[in-house]
Amino acid sequence: MFAFGEMHGVTLVIVVIECCFLFYQVTHYLAWPDDKSRFWYLVLLALLIFYNVTGGFFPDPNIRWLPVMTQNIIAYGGGFLMASYFPFFFFKGFGVSSLRWHALVGVPLFLLLPYVTAFLVVYPLTADLEKAITWGMPVPFLYSIVLIWVILVAVRRMFDEEKQDGQYNTKLEMMLVYCSVAPWVLMSVFSWLHVTQWVEVLVTNLGFLFTTFIFISRSIRAERLDKERLLELQNKVPFSQAFERNILLYRFTERELEVVRLIRQGYSRAEIADMLCISIGTLGKHIQFIHEKAEVSTRQQLMAKLEMP
Repeated sequence: MFAFGEMHGVTLVIVVIECCFLFYQVTHYLAWPDDKSRFWYLVLLALLIFYNVTGGFFPDPNIRWLPVMTQNIIAYGGGFLMASYFPFFFFKGFGVSSLRWHALVGVPLFLLLPYVTAFLVVYPLTADLEKAITWGMPVPFLYSIVLIWVILVAVRRMFDEEKQDGQYNTKLEMMLVYCSVAPWVLMSVFSWLHVTQWVEVLVTNLGFLFTTFIFISRSIRAERLDKERLLELQNKVPFSQAFERNILLYRFTERELEVVRLIRQGYSRAEIADMLCISIGTLGKHIQFIHEKAEVSTRQQLMAKLEMP
């Protein structure tokens, strides 16, 4: 039987709240299955619930059907999975293309591989948890520090690009993104320094709350933009003659013409990339070439120049 102590009670409350979030988000995703950002957020929620359950209840010697060693392996695995998923979540869910290498290569090499080596090889062979931590934590510890800086730079670049697109964003939102990531990529640091479990759980779940706030605010903003665009389409005015004439003056390629027309219709970078089935990074290159050919630096300057009589 579970012995519900102080930590177990706190964990139970957190897990119940997160299960409510999960149910709410699943209903929205089923209504709009094309919303890939919400799908990646659902994966984040599921991993977070798994982390809180295993990290809060394990290890517990009263659970006789599951050895303490196995409980430790699962509990540490939940933490490493969450820490590993966050860069991937921002790469896929928020379209931060500069995190691609870390999400697909760096994290498996410098977070997951040390976990497998320490907790699935050294720990079962030695039955010594401290030795497993000593073997498995130095590389993730150093990589976490690198990852903190890389994510900060990537987030700043993401907000700069959105500003050029004329989308609403604030420094507060940018810092909330950063604060939501920091506790999770520091999971290995917490383990290395033997931070108390209740402190670890509370700090990392604060990161989740920051992420949820950002995700919901962006979802609301996206829905508002969709409604505005729907109203625009209902009263849509065809491209002006000046626009159609001017786009031929700058020798845009066929792909660049597609991008320019979608920009003219008010779509964001993420939406244009989805429509054209290309990555955000590839789209960024097209926009860079378009700006160079038109001798402009922002979306607003480009549209003003193409609408000139």
